[in-house]
Amino acid sequence: MEMMSLRKAYGEALVDEGRTNTDIVVLEADLGKSTMSCLFKDAYPDRYFEMGIAEQNMASVSAGLALAGKIPFYSTFAVFAVGRAYDQIRCSIAIPGANVKICGSSCGLSDFGDGKTHQSIEDANIICAIPHMTVLNPCDAVETRKMVKAMLKHAGPVYIRINDLPVYTSAEGEYEIGKMYRIREGKDLVIFATGAMVWKSMEAAELLAAEGISAEVVNVSSLKPLKKEEILKYARGKKAIVTADESTRIGGLGSAIASLIMGEVNLPFEQIGIDDEFGTSAHTYEELLGKYGLTGQDIAAAARKALSAKA
Repeated sequence: MEMMSLRKAYGEALVDEGRTNTDIVVLEADLGKSTMSCLFKDAYPDRYFEMGIAEQNMASVSAGLALAGKIPFYSTFAVFAVGRAYDQIRCSIAIPGANVKICGSSCGLSDFGDGKTHQSIEDANIICAIPHMTVLNPCDAVETRKMVKAMLKHAGPVYIRINDLPVYTSAEGEYEIGKMYRIREGKDLVIFATGAMVWKSMEAAELLAAEGISAEVVNVSSLKPLKKEEILKYARGKKAIVTADESTRIGGLGSAIASLIMGEVNLPFEQIGIDDEFGTSAHTYEELLGKYGLTGQDIAAAARKALSAKA
């Protein structure tokens, strides 16, 4: 599959939307060349604010800009976007429902060389727990562009997680917050995947197909709201469920889906995610996915286990 930068897609989408929507302002924490918010700076320097390494202040200023009628997008690495500014997000953005858009770039284990301090395996879990927050986790650059448009239409705080991944979605149509999207049809089991795990679930589906197992892959790019009816739509008629999430298992996608469908469907259920541990430095992203059991082979193994179990 073609690899495209979600970071570049995010920056380009901001530039495109900023052309007609002059209320958009962008704030950055000294990482604009990485998050690609620098593209907005080049296009509209008077609406770009470099806040330095001061994420708490950046969140608070964003809330103030929102109160003044602007639509602030602030960007930094995901681990800092949520971890350093948690109290400001909760009190100044989420509680009043401020129209602030937050970009957590280099999410998950994608910052493979910088180790556990920079790898955000819990950012989505934390921010999903904050009331009033909408949390998006695109699977590719095409979906990222659509999400930026959807974020602008949504009145209230939104958090988007960014990585660099292969393209699986179509440029046709608009993105709908809260909707799940089928990437591959299947009749035996359903794999609910998010972010980078959509890519790995597609690899798993190919492995399973070679064994005569038909796996459906569903892109859960809206982590919140997570709608029960969307889950049930794909789970009904299947023999098993697998969830795949590049986050810690505790409070992750698997836990959220299981809590919603408890008592609704009686199917074997397997969860792919990171155990209760931090990341580590590595030479490549793929090396880390292998270490933490997040490969296509791992997802395929979970699918076989689920299909062999009795509900």
